[in-house]
Amino acid sequence: MTEQNTQQPPSVPLLARFRLALDIWSLGAGLIALLVLAPVLSVIWIAFHPVENIWPHLISTVLPRYLGNTVLLMGGVGVLTAVVGTVTAWLVAMYRFPGSRWLDYALLFPLAIPGYVGAYALVDFFDYSGAVQTALRASFGWETSRDYWFPAMRTPQMAVLVLSAALYPYVYLLARAAFREQSNCTYEVARALGSGALGVFWRVGLPLARPSIAMGVALALMETVADFGTVEHFGVQTLTTGIFSVWLSGGNAGGAAQIALVILAIVVLLLGIERISRRNARFHRMARASRPLEPQSLRGAGAWAATLVCAVPFGLGFVLPVGVMLGHAIQKPEAWVSKGLFQALGNTVLVGGVAAALTVGGALFLVYGVRMARRGVPRLILPVTSVGYAAPGAVLAVGVLIPLAALDHRLADAILHLTGYEPGLLLTGTAAALVLAYVVRFFGIAQGAVDSAFGRVSPSLPLAARSLGRGPSGTLTAVYLPLMRGSVATALLMVFVDCVKELPATLLLRPFNYNTLATRVYEQASLERLGDAAPAALLVMLVGLAAVWVMAHTNRA
Repeated sequence: MTEQNTQQPPSVPLLARFRLALDIWSLGAGLIALLVLAPVLSVIWIAFHPVENIWPHLISTVLPRYLGNTVLLMGGVGVLTAVVGTVTAWLVAMYRFPGSRWLDYALLFPLAIPGYVGAYALVDFFDYSGAVQTALRASFGWETSRDYWFPAMRTPQMAVLVLSAALYPYVYLLARAAFREQSNCTYEVARALGSGALGVFWRVGLPLARPSIAMGVALALMETVADFGTVEHFGVQTLTTGIFSVWLSGGNAGGAAQIALVILAIVVLLLGIERISRRNARFHRMARASRPLEPQSLRGAGAWAATLVCAVPFGLGFVLPVGVMLGHAIQKPEAWVSKGLFQALGNTVLVGGVAAALTVGGALFLVYGVRMARRGVPRLILPVTSVGYAAPGAVLAVGVLIPLAALDHRLADAILHLTGYEPGLLLTGTAAALVLAYVVRFFGIAQGAVDSAFGRVSPSLPLAARSLGRGPSGTLTAVYLPLMRGSVATALLMVFVDCVKELPATLLLRPFNYNTLATRVYEQASLERLGDAAPAALLVMLVGLAAVWVMAHTNRA
């Protein structure tokens, strides 16, 4: 008589545990996605259910001016960034001329300069009391501004110039990569058919790079809509400054949410136009006939003209802001030990570091959970959660602060009722709201980097780990993370740098008397104390340069 084995196979409980873990990861990914989307949904809800509806008043008074100025800025910045970014990318990719090798990287450096720092530097250098006009009056004996003509500085045109100088690298980076990815055979055929340098660019290079240029311009326009410090310094009333005016000066949160809804509509429209513009564009490189691009050497006046064309945006977007701030810092060295600077530095490192860690950690959990689900519906989460990066900081501040303030008061009342202790505002009274806004704002950056890193890991490696008994968590820590540590570190740096530079959300959400480097620069510069603002501005630019260096080496062709 044989004994019957009543024990279950060991694979059954293992499979059950794996399915349970998979459900936990999927549930966690859904919760993270809901947290990221909550501020945007909050703005929409508040806009349609305001306590005091001032929408008719806004339409009849300030909204047309805010919207008109915003559209004009977008038009000017869109044209300038497209022209400057595309032309410089074409010259660097296609030709060799004096300085072309270092300009290849130097043209990315303006990405390290926040637009508001460039605005302060331009006005300080070219304004009536600045170095240029002072030197002109001393040289020609002019005594007042009536003796000569000089362009006015605080105008919308100058705001367009500063924003374009700070944002053209978005177009340059993507266009340069698109030009270099093309086969040299394509351009040789165009030249053999009689096309000159301009014809090759117009008929071959530009159409092939159009999707990348459109993406770069869309990014620049979204940053233009989100900007506050630059337009505020030049006195241009845009939708973003309107949020500050209606909310802080007018005390109407519902009106601010309604203006924020207009901004969200513009951002969605930009994303839609960008998608449509490249929907039917399909350009492929034939691998069999592909040859790397071979830049041609320019000589004579043409070579120096190319150098000048590339050097001007680099000088305006990077050399001028750094030079002005460095000059003020040297003239006033005591500003480096002034009260509040190191506290602002510590606050910046703290909130930026915490936000970067939470953002990248959440992105890892979300992307891994969605990949494990292997269903169509959960995969829709990834593109939706990227909307936070397109939403300006001022818009997210409205969606974060108003719900959190209501929750904060209820939480404080409950603790007081239960314990008799008055805890104060635990969320909006601390940097927690600021960290949450940073996480939502820059979640798309971390998610894109993490998703790309997961895609580069061979599927056979996690399958082997699971066959050896590793669960989902073990597979992530033992297989994925060691192979992805470079991409994760890059994502941490990029998110941290963007947190350091973020101004509108920080101004609206920071606790009382809580400064970061960005808000310190803004406050000191607003008081015309650029010498006191210079050290903080240089620290912000130094952190930004670290990210640009990583980006330049990551995108090395």
